[in-house]
Parts: sequence; C-alpha cells; structure tokens
Amino acid sequence: MIEKDPITGVETTGHVWDDNIQEFHNPLPRWWLWTFYATVVFAIIYWVIYPSWPVGSTFIKGINTITYQTDAGEEVTSHWNTRALLARDMQTGKSAMAQKAYLNEIAATSYDDIAKDADKLAFVESYGNGVFGEYCAACHQSGAGGVVGEYPNLIDDDWLWGGAPHEIETTLKIGRIGFMPAYEETFNDAQLTQVANYVLSMSGEKSDPALAAAGEEIFHGQTGGCHYCHTNEGTGLKSQGAANLTDKIWTIADVRGAETDEQRLERVKSVIHNGVNRVMPAWSSRLSDTEIKVLTAYLLNKRAGGQ
Repeated sequence: MIEKDPITGVETTGHVWDDNIQEFHNPLPRWWLWTFYATVVFAIIYWVIYPSWPVGSTFIKGINTITYQTDAGEEVTSHWNTRALLARDMQTGKSAMAQKAYLNEIAATSYDDIAKDADKLAFVESYGNGVFGEYCAACHQSGAGGVVGEYPNLIDDDWLWGGAPHEIETTLKIGRIGFMPAYEETFNDAQLTQVANYVLSMSGEKSDPALAAAGEEIFHGQTGGCHYCHTNEGTGLKSQGAANLTDKIWTIADVRGAETDEQRLERVKSVIHNGVNRVMPAWSSRLSDTEIKVLTAYLLNKRAGGQ
C-alpha cells in the first residue's frame, strides 16, 4: 500500500521519525538519470581514447594519435596530447595556413612594394614584432632603441654595418663582431686626452683646439692608426663596422647623456682606453630566409617611423 503525507499528498517511503517527520518518496527525474548514465559512458570512452589515469610513473596514453612535423622537418606520430596538437595546428591549422600564404607573398615581394602595401606592411608589423620580441628585444629593447654602450639603436640612421635591406639581411644571417682594440697600453693619459679631444671635435662637440690638433696627428699617424678603420675623414667603414665619428650619433660613448664637458671627455677616453668587443649572434640557423626578410622589413619600417 502506497502511503501519502496527509498534508501535502506526496508519496512517502513509510519511514517516520519523532511521530510526524516522514521521508518523502521523490525519485530523480528520468531525464536527469539518463544524463548521468550518459556522462559515465562518455567518461569511460574518453579514458580509452585520450590520456587519462596515472599508472605508476606514467599514465594511460589512450588509443588516439596525432601526427605533426618537428622543426627539422621529420614527421612524428605521437599519442594525442595538447603539445602535439598545438604543433600540428601551427603547421596545418587555418591560421597557420593563412600565415604561410602571407609569408610566401612577402618572400616574393620587393622591400619597396612591401612598404607601399598596407596589408603586407600590417602583416610584417605583426609577425615581425613577434620575431623581434623573441630573438632581439632582450638586447635591443622592445622598442628597438638599444642601450647606449651595449646594444645599437636600430631606429636611427646610424647602422654600423650598413642599413640597406641586403646589408641588414646579411647582418641577421651571419651575425657581427664589433671590435676596436683597447689603447690602454698604447696611449699614455696625455695622448688619450688628445685623441679624445680630436674625436669630440670631429662631431662638433666642445673640445680644446690645441689638444685636438695633437690628437689629429696621433689619429692619422702610426701611433694611433685610427684612420685605418674610421678613414681619414672619420666617416667609418661599413665593412669593419667602424663608427662614423662625424655624424653626432654616439652608440658606445654616452656623450649625449653627459652633463658636463669634462664628463663627455671622460666617456670618450674610456671607450678608447678600454676598446670595444660586441658580438651579435647569427640567426640563419634559427630563422628561415623568409622570416629574416620579414624581420628586415619590420626594422626598415621601424626606422621609417612605423609603429
């Protein structure tokens, strides 16, 4: 016999506590039960297909597989996992294929035409910014302004190894070694002061005329031999990465940041005394020719004032 609560009319289980507390018989809705059973079945199937439970020092890897290519171009088939999925999507996904199409267009387009095409330039800015951020920004800073005395500014007009597109490409591919010998054992302090005055005078900075004249003789003579790399006019040699000393752009001695004439002189003397030894790595083993072209176009756009 089915018992019902006399007040609500709801079926009860017949269990009563304290004379009037009864347990109602309210079964779960059938749709809820079937949904629950479905989730259990789904979970079991998922555990079979995809990685799931830990077992000892490993885990159940599932029967599903995924195929992708390594950076070396080798095809690899692995059990399904999110890293392999990401690798495949970056190679064959919709966004990846669109990116490859753009890269192919950039590879076939001249730098002048890239600069005239707003769509291509936007891609260069987006893709190049990512490449620059990953490989270059640690030294040259996120805005490519560099660090005086350490890493060159890439958005000014003073490119020691040349700022033409093919010259930038070469720099990126093979790297550069910026070297100037230290003159600590060659010049005494008087000679060091004289040469530093002459170097300052070449770019129009305040200097002592008499000391600069003496420094000019050392600069062009066998004692200093500075003209071999910086030329007789002091305009530098791109083939050597030797700085132009006449253009008022100071990449190593922080002359612009000096507050007094004495401080400017000391900073130039310090560079001559200690020399220069800067190395930029070659990127040809890390970046494809097309990526180097994108990065070159990105830097050219930066230099032209693009954002």
